[in-house]
Amino acid sequence: MTSSESKDSKTVVIEISGVDPIFVFGPEDKLLRTIEESFPDVRFTARGNEIEISGPSSSVALAEQRLRQIISAVSSGREVTPADLRRTEPDLLSQSILSSRGKSIRPKTAGQKEYVESIDKNTIVFGIGPAGTGKTYLAMAKAVQALQRKEVSRIILTRPAVEAGERLGFLPGTLSEKIDPYLRPLFDALHEMLDPDAVPRMIATGTIEVAPLAYMRGRTLNDSFIILDEAQNTTAEQMKMFLTRLGFNSKMVVTGDITQVDLQGGVSGLRVASRVLANVEDVYFSQMSSADVIRHPLVGKIVDAYDRADAANPKKAN
Repeated sequence: MTSSESKDSKTVVIEISGVDPIFVFGPEDKLLRTIEESFPDVRFTARGNEIEISGPSSSVALAEQRLRQIISAVSSGREVTPADLRRTEPDLLSQSILSSRGKSIRPKTAGQKEYVESIDKNTIVFGIGPAGTGKTYLAMAKAVQALQRKEVSRIILTRPAVEAGERLGFLPGTLSEKIDPYLRPLFDALHEMLDPDAVPRMIATGTIEVAPLAYMRGRTLNDSFIILDEAQNTTAEQMKMFLTRLGFNSKMVVTGDITQVDLQGGVSGLRVASRVLANVEDVYFSQMSSADVIRHPLVGKIVDAYDRADAANPKKAN
């Protein structure tokens, strides 16, 4: 790198080594164009494996930091897209939880970063927010990370087996056939994070357990990373039962969307827990919003529209 400076202006030349510049600039320089949008007072000039940045000193310093983070991410084998740059805070590009089959799993918004950090710092974490915010996916990535680091000896994933008014006893088929639709999203995520051939073996040995919430009753879960998904569909009694399963050297993450309660009557255990446990030490509530939705951009707008409609026409909350 070379640089020159005069009063409030600065020019920096960054050499890109160890990686093809096309992966840094993006196809048709789309990544570079996206960075330019973020720094309108900075001039970027690409020449071969070098890029010159010139403009106000403070802006050039930030642009240089951003480019170096992209180079670091690309050099580690990660794909960076224009969408990543638009929605990802600069320091998140290098904050990876897992790398699986060339894909990096990492927080992509400030809300997701706060959520992931809270899992590191607390024994029980509630991740509350709309669909698409990565609540369950990031929690599962942290669980796999903890297992790989030998911080725990098993992962337990559970959901209440009540959705859209359906109860297991009234569904056709064997128990396995009944619970599969409820737990399939968790299996799908596991197969993305681990060798698909290893998942059945880990389930067979008990290293990974995926089961309905009712199977947690009467147990003490030691040395485990436990995730309760779709927690808005628990009753207050079920939530208390689950939380009191916590054993030594274990961590719990509870995820849910308080606006998507499918319980037929009664009060959501997630809502009750939010009130009862708000001031309990080592229990943390991470609230995410449409700003943390990592899906099609339209999903965030849909979430906001429904939130406005609910606020304008309040109904009795579950």
